[in-house]
Amino acid sequence: MTTRVAIVGATGYGGAELLRLLLWHPDVEVVRLIAKDHIGARIDAVHTNLAGLTDLRVEDLAPAAVAPQVDLVFLGLPHRVSALIGAEYVKLGTRVVDLSGDWRLLDAEAYASYYGAAHPLPDQLGSFVYGLPEMNRDAIRGAERVASPGCFATATTLALLPYARAGLLRGRVRVSAMTGSSGSGANPSAGTHHPVRSVTLRAYKPLTHQHTPEIEQSLRLSGAEHFALDFVPVSAPLSRGILTTCFFDVPAELDPDAVRAVLHEGYANEPLVRVVSGRLPQVASIKGSMFCDVGVSVGEVVLDGKRTVVTHSALDNLVKGGAGQAVQSMNLVLGLPETAGLALPALWP
Repeated sequence: MTTRVAIVGATGYGGAELLRLLLWHPDVEVVRLIAKDHIGARIDAVHTNLAGLTDLRVEDLAPAAVAPQVDLVFLGLPHRVSALIGAEYVKLGTRVVDLSGDWRLLDAEAYASYYGAAHPLPDQLGSFVYGLPEMNRDAIRGAERVASPGCFATATTLALLPYARAGLLRGRVRVSAMTGSSGSGANPSAGTHHPVRSVTLRAYKPLTHQHTPEIEQSLRLSGAEHFALDFVPVSAPLSRGILTTCFFDVPAELDPDAVRAVLHEGYANEPLVRVVSGRLPQVASIKGSMFCDVGVSVGEVVLDGKRTVVTHSALDNLVKGGAGQAVQSMNLVLGLPETAGLALPALWP
């Protein structure tokens, strides 16, 4: 049975990537594209990579008009707007996969602190299932509402998740993550202006980025205790991709091979996380794909009874870090094969 879906926020980069993936999904039909701009235009005039692949046009329709026609909606809307629109679809009985940050956090105070304004519906926080399959697969299956994770949160959590589960994340965890400009959205800004972006590296929102509490929440729920996260994102001269480098300490008596084995064993049965050996993760190996590559380096120097561990991850912020992960969760929600429409190799080079 074909599942009928709508994409709300279809003219942004997330909407483009959702449509690129869903047009080839064997069990899905996209029937409505909703946005507040380019109304009436064919979507392939907005996203020219889709030229000739669909006749769908952009519409400005209220949830009440869309809900009776679909089985599920994807929301690719700005924060705070998404919460209100999503709540309308929930009331109408429509399954929702939300790509914004509005439903990821459980703590209203953390949301207000990191997103710069109070959550519009704080009493409903916790009503969406967090959509990181490698962490939360059983809860996502059959869920009515999914909060799809942020790109930095996905990359960082996947780099550290097996160590949280093993009880090895304690103390201070430091993360630097480099990201491409598409993570800033389709509307240009000073930070994404290509003549400058293409020739520089720039840290931004050090220790205050809105994905920080999301990462902390996921790792604590996965077993990390008594730890603090220092997270620094870096704007890189890329259009796509995230590369994270995560530092933490473990007791010196732990055998380095055992530390490395934690990562390999943690992802032994994961279809879309690849533990690389003999090299380190790089963006070129995952661009355009759903794969997250992870790796680990273990330091030889012991100081104060501890040695440093560095984990690394690379993913495409628009695919595994965005729209593709939302489709992965949709597959679980609908009881479809988890990798349906997603198991494609990366572009190379």
